[in-house]
Amino acid sequence: MEHEASRILIVRLSAVGDVIQAAPIACALREQYPKAFIAWAVAGRTASLLEGHKAIDRIIQLPRDWLKSPRGVWRLRRQLHELRFEIAIEAQGLMKAALLAWLSGAKRRIGFGKPWGRELTPWLNTETVDTPNMHAVERNLALLRPLGIESPNVAFDLPEREEDRQAAERIIQSSFPQFAIINPGAGWPSKLWPTVRFAAVAKYLGESWSLPTLVVWAGEDENRMAEEIAAGSGGNGRVAPNTSLAELASLSRRAKLFIGSDTGPLHLAAAVGTPCVGLYGPWPAKIHGPYGKQHIALQKAFFDGPTHKKRTAPKALMEAIEIGDVCDACEAILKRER
Repeated sequence: MEHEASRILIVRLSAVGDVIQAAPIACALREQYPKAFIAWAVAGRTASLLEGHKAIDRIIQLPRDWLKSPRGVWRLRRQLHELRFEIAIEAQGLMKAALLAWLSGAKRRIGFGKPWGRELTPWLNTETVDTPNMHAVERNLALLRPLGIESPNVAFDLPEREEDRQAAERIIQSSFPQFAIINPGAGWPSKLWPTVRFAAVAKYLGESWSLPTLVVWAGEDENRMAEEIAAGSGGNGRVAPNTSLAELASLSRRAKLFIGSDTGPLHLAAAVGTPCVGLYGPWPAKIHGPYGKQHIALQKAFFDGPTHKKRTAPKALMEAIEIGDVCDACEAILKRER
């Protein structure tokens, strides 16, 4: 068995939350094959979260537009062939990821079947696994079934670098020893929850639990949202300085609670063990919620339609979640933790 899986490539190129929820693949492979060479192909800034991961021997970081240059594709193919991969785990379900797995030269290419194997992936991969109605983490781990790995332990094991720990400690020392985190941003407008409601939650946590809130953000739009939340929190919220993903992970490790919608930072906080309250609208929480029994995912309705229409789903889906719903979920977690 060890020889059969000695050189393995994981392909999950993006996005932040999806890459994080695929991390258990690497952990399960390392547990099953402790001497294997395991690499991960990833695009963009998410690579920083995987650097130094004890289950990954090499990170192959690609530019986001890697497919646009034929010369670059040929150079990448040569690089991958030099690593002599025997197995590729294609955990994205999109043609560009399946094409990369094919370019690797791996004879066994395992990817999603129904319903997550989209475009031409079922033809580019040599083996497919059907994963209907499964949580994203469990769906990813199901790709290991053809290797004889059934129901592995779920571990993320995201590393923490010393410089990120120190950055988090500096932010905490200049604010408060115990705190909650609110992340108001989201990749899609249809996933946003009103800032005035986040502000009310921050005020509740401060007044009822003596728990101040750090509001994190990325980019100008989210910074504006964070400022609005802090301004409406009755002095119980503070805008965090700009942080990298790795620094945000370190901050989240030290928070009592994380509150946010379906986006990368929420799944990052869940992966490092912070209890989370997730707010869900377009996507079903039972499939895309923060993974683990310690978290609470709130959802009153979701959009039953294709992905491209979920991006523009009605705001009413998120706005159906009331302030009281979130405060009650925070209370349930804080009582349990106390």
